[in-house]
Amino acid sequence: MWWAVYVCVAVLVHPSHGEVFTSMSDMSHLLATEGEMIRAVEGYITAQEEKLEKLKRDVFEMERIHDEASRSPENFLGNPINAYLLVKQLTVDWADLQTIMSDDSTGKAMLNNLTSMADFLRWPDEEDLTGVATALMRLQDTYNLDTAQLARGNINGKKQAYRELTAADCFELGRQSYNTGDHYHTMLWMNEALKRQEMESNKTVDHADILEYLAFSTYMQGNVRQALKLTNELLAERPNHQRAQGNKIYYEEALQAQQVKKLGDDGDSLGVDAIEKGYTVSESVDVPDAWQKERRAYEQLCRGEGKISPQLAKRLSCFYQYGPSDLLRISPVKTEVVHIDPTIFIYYDVLSDREIAIIKELATPMFKRATVQNYKTGELETASYRISKSSWLKGEDHEVVAGVNKRIGSITGLNMDTAEELQVANYGIGGHYEPHFDFARREEKDAFKSLGTGNRIATYLFYIEVEHLHLEDNVEVVRMGIYPMKDEIDPELGLGPWGNRMSTLLFYMSDVEAGGATVFPYLNLSLWPKKGAAAFWYNLHPSGEGDTLTRHAACPVLVGTKWVSNKWIHERGQEFRRPCAQNYNAL
Repeated sequence: MWWAVYVCVAVLVHPSHGEVFTSMSDMSHLLATEGEMIRAVEGYITAQEEKLEKLKRDVFEMERIHDEASRSPENFLGNPINAYLLVKQLTVDWADLQTIMSDDSTGKAMLNNLTSMADFLRWPDEEDLTGVATALMRLQDTYNLDTAQLARGNINGKKQAYRELTAADCFELGRQSYNTGDHYHTMLWMNEALKRQEMESNKTVDHADILEYLAFSTYMQGNVRQALKLTNELLAERPNHQRAQGNKIYYEEALQAQQVKKLGDDGDSLGVDAIEKGYTVSESVDVPDAWQKERRAYEQLCRGEGKISPQLAKRLSCFYQYGPSDLLRISPVKTEVVHIDPTIFIYYDVLSDREIAIIKELATPMFKRATVQNYKTGELETASYRISKSSWLKGEDHEVVAGVNKRIGSITGLNMDTAEELQVANYGIGGHYEPHFDFARREEKDAFKSLGTGNRIATYLFYIEVEHLHLEDNVEVVRMGIYPMKDEIDPELGLGPWGNRMSTLLFYMSDVEAGGATVFPYLNLSLWPKKGAAAFWYNLHPSGEGDTLTRHAACPVLVGTKWVSNKWIHERGQEFRRPCAQNYNAL
């Protein structure tokens, strides 16, 4: 074999046309050729050994983390940094490994073997990577998490990730933000990638690649002067970078144009301070003021910053509930009133660990991505503001489910015949459901039309506007929701045979280490998950009108995992259990 390599190299490097053997002087030159050949082969061996050593290190680290994660998958993946790194490893990092392994026939055979097992293995795709990156950004915004602390694997002091993020990890988060048009987070993570890349002895990402994304996102965020500076740094490393060359000219022209405006009398030009700092471009954001206010309230409540008034606190109470069912006389329920008008109850220890385990076991095989209903088309669809998986359980599925349904009726005193099936949900990485109503409004098309068919029934979310209504008794009521033109409202509400969702009972089937609260932005109220407890409230006034103060949200899960189950109880069959009232404000 070595002889074959020798002949190949000799022929390719310096063909002799049969003249070498005729002179000892020429033969001596072959020693120099042999020396070069040896060095070339040694270089190849060194490169292969380095590649194999890197693979060994990578596999050793993967095995170490895999063993740690396997001991408690739920605990390990409850840290969103760990979850992100796992998805990245099985997408971006795995693609790099495949490139290395494809260099020889043995590696290709291994890859083909994995491909043949595709039906038995679950591989994340680019959408999963985008989803987990977006979830991290959501957590960062909602809980005011510092980028540098996140990169160190620190989740608000709650749980440490198994390792810090590399420059390449931060770069990928920035790249994912860039791909979704989120230039704010692109800047945060590319700047962090830049800092970490400069400190790395073994560089995990190219400095110029970071600069390319960072420069354009800096421009999109409005700082043209800084974008030009970064572009010049990029061109110093890659003088022939065509896009950077074009951007440099564009940025220079933008700054020059702004200087002309500064000297002229254009009333729309920016102030002097802004011009000096290079801020000449801004992204337009057209968001209703009411939505912004709700968003701020929602995030503050998710962080636990909301406080009820002392006047309300005095009216709250805890007690044992002995009715309305006779069963509660024997086994009363620990009850806490956490809000009045609308009244919201928390029932404690109403679901046992055994029941929770059975419900999880029944629900998990049927899990599908949770959907919302498009209020214009009536169609069910996935949405970025609802991240969870759910399934529905009937009473006949298991005696435990039937028992839970009966218990809900005993506690609430309501008829369960027209209640929906028990919905079980598990929230994923940064899983959440933004502010929404549980009841249907008039502008919604075919709300609850599919009740009784076994299909999934969605809860709906709308950006809000505010309308002030003055009633006859001079009481001002704030009603929230989208109010379409009259000709857009379907005269038939289309609620199906069971009417609107009158009330909601929400079981908490897990404790959550951090985050995951149920919040009511217009009540300044946060409910924190407690395993085995349940929250209950009425969505409708006794008049049948929706109580818009019950608008609520599920905050992103920061650390841990969140399991819940819902029971939505409808109007029909409750006529004598919760009689109607003509007064809109009746409680």
